[in-house]
Amino acid sequence: MRKIDFAESIRAIRRDKKLAAVVKKHGPLDLTRYHSKQRGIFHALLRSIVYQQISGKAAASILARVEMLYPKGKPTPQLVLKTLAGKLRTAGLSAQKVSYVKDLAKRFLDGTIDEKRFPAMTSAEIIEHLVQVKGIGVWTAHMLLIFTLYRPDILPVGDLGIRKGFQLVYKLRTLPDAKKMEMLARPWRSHATAASWYLWRVADEAKPQKKA
Repeated sequence: MRKIDFAESIRAIRRDKKLAAVVKKHGPLDLTRYHSKQRGIFHALLRSIVYQQISGKAAASILARVEMLYPKGKPTPQLVLKTLAGKLRTAGLSAQKVSYVKDLAKRFLDGTIDEKRFPAMTSAEIIEHLVQVKGIGVWTAHMLLIFTLYRPDILPVGDLGIRKGFQLVYKLRTLPDAKKMEMLARPWRSHATAASWYLWRVADEAKPQKKA
């Protein structure tokens, strides 16, 4: 499967007049800056587990402590599987998340997750592959496909920010469901990753600003 061609995707989504206005306002597409510290697929999935259901600031602190447990700050499946649960708990992971990262490491080592096969797999096949792991659902798989594998056609319809972005861009009275979003996305569906990035920008901009 091919990776996203940023210029091609921008041209495609700009044919939608509503999205064209968003592109003009927010400038060039940039998927790389948000996950620039990721070091491969295992690290990306480990990071996603750490970040689940806690604030970004707390998650970043915990991830840094987890990374410090390993040489050069690089957790590998082999090293994570050997790490005592108590040591991971001391770094800040909950007991449940410890079980998740252990399961993730195990599945990389036993070949259940074989990242070498990913380039030849469809996005749907990768999602099916990943959700076998404890703590990894469709949303997490979508984030990997967008920010690590750079697949061009990902539309995470379960993401609240995407739903809010659709509502604002298309001036909908309520948050749209998956069926409505897929309908609106038809003209640019094969370039949905780029559109998703801009929909997130719209949703982020609409969030109330914290008072100093």
